[in-house]
Amino acid sequence: MSDADLHHHGDADLAPGLVDLAVNVRAGTPPPWLRAVLHEALDAAAAYPDARPARAAVAAAHGRPAGEVLLTAGAAEAFTLVARAVRPRRAVVVHPSFTEPEAALRAAGHPVERLLLQPPGYLLREVPEDADLVVLGNPTNPTSVLHRADDVAALARPGRVLLVDEAFADTVPGEPGSLAGRRDLPGLLVVRSLTKTWGLAGLRVGYALGPADLVAALAAQQPHWPVSTPALAALVACTTPAARAEADAAARALTADREALLAALPPEVEVVGTPRSSFVLLRVPDGARVRTALRDRGWAVRRGDTFPGLSPDHLRVAVRDPATSVALAADLADILGAGTPAFRDLSRLPEEIR
Repeated sequence: MSDADLHHHGDADLAPGLVDLAVNVRAGTPPPWLRAVLHEALDAAAAYPDARPARAAVAAAHGRPAGEVLLTAGAAEAFTLVARAVRPRRAVVVHPSFTEPEAALRAAGHPVERLLLQPPGYLLREVPEDADLVVLGNPTNPTSVLHRADDVAALARPGRVLLVDEAFADTVPGEPGSLAGRRDLPGLLVVRSLTKTWGLAGLRVGYALGPADLVAALAAQQPHWPVSTPALAALVACTTPAARAEADAAARALTADREALLAALPPEVEVVGTPRSSFVLLRVPDGARVRTALRDRGWAVRRGDTFPGLSPDHLRVAVRDPATSVALAADLADILGAGTPAFRDLSRLPEEIR
């Protein structure tokens, strides 16, 4: 069970001068209006943080009482809090997926069982009935697969904590897979993040939504003032109706950019699953060599072999603008010996770069 480096993340694949396709933070963020909010929040940094306005804002955005909201220093903190507060008899983590939840559980001394989803679709399947802690992502990092909300909801039951990592939920227009507003499912804990859409990885800001008793148990594991004043200001700003509408518009633009990337890839590259988020999972022959060759040409992509269930032939690539995707595809075709890429479907490329 120690075959994958659970602590490897996309930022480790970066280096100065490389085009960043390894980290899934939206390019060009944070937007100017959010930068202004953060700058203004610095003026209040001399006082201790007051989390109440941010908690109320998140609660209102998801139609929940404030007691069902836990503010965290990034989504990753929520995984550590669960590992400290919950004492599972049988913890099951659905893979391939973000590795921090399993790493946190193992660090806390909990045995972890992996449920590996199968290619080519990496679709959700049944978990052991006696599992009292189940962890999965939706949409899933790194496969970019979006599981049906009803299928995820069906995993909830009394006596089980169902932890759903929705860090990328707002990258899908309309958030069709999200369970953030479901208060009727026993033991459901939804973890969200502002990192991806708003470009706040360095600020460490996220939250969890769940039953009040579970939220209280997690909060008891936090130190005082766990979320900074600028992070709290960002939570308030990014949960307004206007900000949520902007996020949805960004998700719709992302959909078009992702289609352009898929259209540009050479046929020798296999697209794994049906991508729905801000990244795609690819499978290429001799992946380790290809990744090194891409790096030599100025591209940073996320290696796949540190995710349980994947191999060195898997590469995760962030969705960027179409011109960047076409340039990447040309280098991929050359590295794979395919010459000029034969685009899968020219009609899916923007007219200006056809």
